[in-house]
Amino acid sequence: MLRQTFLFLSRHRRLRRWFETSRHAGRLTARFIAGENLDDVMLVVRRLHAARLLATVDHLGENVTTASEAISSREVMERTLDAIAGSSLPATVSIKLTQFGLDLSDGLCVENVSVLARQAAAIGSRVEIDMEASEYVDRTLAVVEKLHAEFGCVRCVLQAYLHRTLDDARRMNALGIPVRLCKGAYKEPPAIAFPEKARVDENYVALSRLLLDAGAYPAFATHDPRMIAAVREHAARTGRTPADFEFQMLYGIRRDLQQQLVEQGFRVRLYVPYGDAWYPYFMRRLAERPANVFFIARNLLRA
Repeated sequence: MLRQTFLFLSRHRRLRRWFETSRHAGRLTARFIAGENLDDVMLVVRRLHAARLLATVDHLGENVTTASEAISSREVMERTLDAIAGSSLPATVSIKLTQFGLDLSDGLCVENVSVLARQAAAIGSRVEIDMEASEYVDRTLAVVEKLHAEFGCVRCVLQAYLHRTLDDARRMNALGIPVRLCKGAYKEPPAIAFPEKARVDENYVALSRLLLDAGAYPAFATHDPRMIAAVREHAARTGRTPADFEFQMLYGIRRDLQQQLVEQGFRVRLYVPYGDAWYPYFMRRLAERPANVFFIARNLLRA
């Protein structure tokens, strides 16, 4: 129920306007969002690197409605990749295809993202392509496959709660396309996604084994210690080393677990968002992890 409540709030326009203009908003979101501009996020990336944590940088936004907005999104990420190159840090960028024109046309989206993939390839980085709601899966994977064939520096996200993901993972493995595996954050009907958490967890474990067995440098996006343990156990059983995969987590969530994994020799990459379009992202983070609500409540009481 809590998850559904926050997903509803993420679409509530009046509450969004109130929250975005609140003087407390910056304090509340600072744990999860690196800041509003490129200097802010690069400061965070450098600090994470000093703590032996990798980063993937996301400029917040999705579902643009004009070609000019899509081009503006591309230009922001071009500057982000320039900053990554200038820092000489092993960071990547994460993007949502609807931010680059997928709702307008596949051609426009591919044109924009190809610019980023070419740039990422030139500097030895990577474009990590986030997965959105189920109606975008086929088109997203088609873009991923096209970019992989041309540039070879993309990684796609697959969501364990979707029934179809086993077949998608097998195809990505066969094509040599790296995968970031997550549980899934969008509300989907039972015909498309497993409604029971236990089934999602079961599928996550099965998919993680498939990716470890036959995947190209997979990433496991989770804060769930049980999923992390399952990945580690299968990796050890099959002779996979920490250099063969990485864990990914959200900036500001389970920092204790992040450091613990790093100290044990594992690669951990944090998803570090920045920008002013933070409200939907922030509400989804609250929906995904109820413990985040109590963090916010403590800050409200201090304000």
